[in-house]
Amino acid sequence: MWYPPKVTTPPTEPVTVAEAKRQSVVLHDDDNALFEALIAAARDHVERYCGTPLATQTIEVKCDSFCDMARLPLAPAQSVTSIAYVDTDGTAQTLATSVYEERFDVLEAAVVTKFGQHWPGIRPGSRITLTAVVGYADLPASIKHAMLLWIADAYENRENDAAPAWSAFDALLCNHRRGA
Repeated sequence: MWYPPKVTTPPTEPVTVAEAKRQSVVLHDDDNALFEALIAAARDHVERYCGTPLATQTIEVKCDSFCDMARLPLAPAQSVTSIAYVDTDGTAQTLATSVYEERFDVLEAAVVTKFGQHWPGIRPGSRITLTAVVGYADLPASIKHAMLLWIADAYENRENDAAPAWSAFDALLCNHRRGA
């Protein structure tokens, strides 16, 4: 079982204020703070909608056993920084990279043992801590465009008095949803 992840290195927003203003056809700087808030809200919304982290960030996430590594809770994943555990003697350990390999296939990510290796025993009741870099190294153009549509719509309809452009939003993101 995986527990909720903790972000240890936050992401850099994948859309700039300049890109958001260009999409919204805004030529002044009066609303830059609003655009920064809309960009963060758009990223958060798309991450929740797709079930994936968008921008590169480092996370720490805990699980109960090594068999949980067969499907990591977040993808795309870029690299595993470390896997820490408590051995059967109660000593904190970091798993050697010679024991495992990363299998990152865009929206599916796993850590498995290398040929001839096996997972070590862990102290009953302890948790394994995986530290990894997740998110897209290069955000797909369709996701970025969906974010820009969302931002422009949110900027134009700040009072929520018009129907959002959900059909385009859904169409651009449907192939990037994890576990849906």
